[in-house]
Amino acid sequence: MKTAYPVVLSKGEKYIVAFVPDFNINSQGKDYAEVIEMVRDAIGIMGIDMEDSEEELPIPSDIIKVIEEHNEDLVTLVDVDFEEYRRKNELKTVRRNVSLPSWLNVEAERAGINVSAILQMALMKELKLEKK
Repeated sequence: MKTAYPVVLSKGEKYIVAFVPDFNINSQGKDYAEVIEMVRDAIGIMGIDMEDSEEELPIPSDIIKVIEEHNEDLVTLVDVDFEEYRRKNELKTVRRNVSLPSWLNVEAERAGINVSAILQMALMKELKLEKK
């Protein structure tokens, strides 16, 4: 489920600094596109870490109140889908049992082919997914 959190953006000398009051975290970027990407990533990391620790995710603050508190800065909303973020950033591998004809396995070993890597590439191609 997507959630949108208020983010306070402040222009510094070299970078735009982002502050997320609901998580009490900061991020930065060289331009607005990069800072939004970086802060979305920071919220995603913090959120799944909280979920893994069985902590409640914060309810987004009222953007109007955040604007009133930070009237000198730009306040915007950044959306994050924690389930999607977790799926895209999960690096854990799972073990699958795959059946191959014996002769094909022998030929793959002889050629020094990593069957797991080939299977991953074939699945990515079949599913039309990009490699991370």
